[in-house]
Amino acid sequence: MSPTPRAAGALAVIALLAIVLGPIAAALLAAALAGALLAAAIAARRPPGAQRRMPAIVARGVPAPLAVQLPAAAARGRRIRVRQPTGPQIEIAPQEADGGLEAQLVARRRGRWTLPPAAVRVAGPLGLASWDHRAGEQAELLVYPDLPAARRLALAVRCGRFRESGRQSRGPLGLGTEFESIREYLPDDDIRQVNWPASARLGRPMSNQYRIEQDRDVICVLDCGRLMAAPLSAGATRLDAAIDAATAVGLVADELGDRCGTVAFDATVHRRLAPRRRGGDALVRAVYDLQPAPVDSDYELAFRNVASSKRALVIVFTDLIEEVAARSLVIAVPVLARRHEVVVAGVVDPDLDAALRTRPADELDVYRAAAALDVLAARERAAARVRGAGARVLETAPPDLARACVSAYISAKARARL
Repeated sequence: MSPTPRAAGALAVIALLAIVLGPIAAALLAAALAGALLAAAIAARRPPGAQRRMPAIVARGVPAPLAVQLPAAAARGRRIRVRQPTGPQIEIAPQEADGGLEAQLVARRRGRWTLPPAAVRVAGPLGLASWDHRAGEQAELLVYPDLPAARRLALAVRCGRFRESGRQSRGPLGLGTEFESIREYLPDDDIRQVNWPASARLGRPMSNQYRIEQDRDVICVLDCGRLMAAPLSAGATRLDAAIDAATAVGLVADELGDRCGTVAFDATVHRRLAPRRRGGDALVRAVYDLQPAPVDSDYELAFRNVASSKRALVIVFTDLIEEVAARSLVIAVPVLARRHEVVVAGVVDPDLDAALRTRPADELDVYRAAAALDVLAARERAAARVRGAGARVLETAPPDLARACVSAYISAKARARL
């Protein structure tokens, strides 16, 4: 129990009145105030029965509802204010309100976090005393990658609406290589599907129907070393962008009937999930709480753990900062390229692009642009060495990495590269 500012103000008024009314009258008023304060404290002590509702799992950067509700009878004759404390990795707006709380929760970092119970302050009659209560218990909050964006990509693939940026789609996505049947030509069919002998024999255009191969392996290799700790916009890191992209690849693999697995590593291998059917959800649960470590990554160790008896598409999520840092990757890539189709995926630094696009206003801007050009040239040399080792290199803006990786996966599948 704690007195409110109103009680302190009333006590100050009684002290002033003691000069006019005398000490006896002031003592009587003080006794009356003490009785009112005690009555208010007893009324405020009764728990309000508040209940907190929130999802146990949220996606990073995606708003989720949080509510602290009070029974209607709890507020009779009492003023109730609710506040939800939080940590630096979680934002809640608004954080406090009168009579209950309806807020939006946004998690800025993936992982497993603890959310303290809500604090409910109940003020008794006349607002002279208040009592603090807890709403619910400490709750565990699991913050997953950006699942809504990954599911939108998977839905676009399922409905045939996925398109590569800057290219016009011709016919259905992924023709496949296994012949299934001959059918009537449809306006959206690719010209490569036309069966000319059958068309000439029947006198109308006919198309070959190909079966899209299933049960192919896709393995996402996630670098969790120091290079992936570099920050991007909105407080995200390169590892956040990589895990978002790996999640999209896993969910698309589920849609296409392929097997998906993952390996997460830095100096050691932290997670290893063998390729499996419907492996997208298992991939998310395996990698959602990974955080970058301040150590150099051992690519050779990780690639030896990519154990697959059949050819697979291996997407390595890392950062090509310059030739020296990429040397160990270049040495290790042939370990995979001998058997698998290898894609090395990363994000470009938006600050470098901004430094080049901004018109220089002073000498410092010119120096920034020159430094950005040097860094980009070093990245291009590192990428060229990786390509020479037998891997394909993808570098995009952070928001486009998931789409680019899904596009590379579907392209490799359509060309029967896995």
